Amino acid sequence: MNNPVRRIAIVGTGVIGASWAAYYLSRGFDVVATDPGPNAEKALREYVDEAWSSLTQIGLSPGASRDRLTFTPNMARALADADFVQENAPERPDFKIKLFADMDAATPVDSILASSSSGITMDVIQSGCKHPERCVIGHPFNPPHIIPLVEIVGGAKTSPETIERSMEFYASIGKKPVRLHKSLPGHVANRLQAAVYKEVLYLVQQGVLSVADADTAVCYGPGLRWGVMGPSLQWHVGGGAGGIRHFMEHLMGPLEAMMKTLGTPDVTPALKQQVVDAVLEEAGKLSVEELAREENEVLVGLLALRAEAGR
Repeated sequence: MNNPVRRIAIVGTGVIGASWAAYYLSRGFDVVATDPGPNAEKALREYVDEAWSSLTQIGLSPGASRDRLTFTPNMARALADADFVQENAPERPDFKIKLFADMDAATPVDSILASSSSGITMDVIQSGCKHPERCVIGHPFNPPHIIPLVEIVGGAKTSPETIERSMEFYASIGKKPVRLHKSLPGHVANRLQAAVYKEVLYLVQQGVLSVADADTAVCYGPGLRWGVMGPSLQWHVGGGAGGIRHFMEHLMGPLEAMMKTLGTPDVTPALKQQVVDAVLEEAGKLSVEELAREENEVLVGLLALRAEAGR
């Protein structure tokens, strides 16, 4: 477990896997990718080429090169010399269990097997492995080559050393890993997103505001602040000279009362269609790809500002 990571294997090269591959290449690693899809290698290399300009803006590590990417449809060959594996296969429990058992058999015993799974717990994923102690969830926030967050959580058979080593590894390559001490569906970041969107849908359904105005309220209000610091630290600032202590003693009461009024939407076909129509109007002539590209450009700029500010 103390061996340095030099060679990374990517299992599954869809959008998440390709994004991970691009990021690891930008950090100066040798990356070998594997996927059984007939056009997988072509799609992967196209994704890496497109992501490279953003990664160059963020900053490349010494030795970073797209030439260090190799591809093989043979998973056993890809994993034979891997120090670290990042798995990104379909979210089906039976598939993941079999895949991890095969990965476990194909990799050196001292390598770490990390899953990008967003919904299947490591207890389930590692259940067919002979060496489950080295299996861990390393869940990214999309797209991994730009967003720094990685959520780390083990299963019942994951060793503390694997958790610690994973935290250290992700942090060493510029990620912001957070350790989850319990497994929950959706981990943490997706649950936070769901909590906000639950209230958005409720407010829209109650006729409080439009979908577009709800988007504006989030991204030009708290969303701007959340791009700088998290909500608890925000309340520390909001508490004025007394900080978080003043907030908890004098302002938490009104916030708690507001929490009790938060609603649960009835997600009907009509509500879904209302959102679809509104979002398509909001997007205008921009395609999903164009919106994603625009978002990534702004995110890269924000990350640069945060780095400049020392946060």
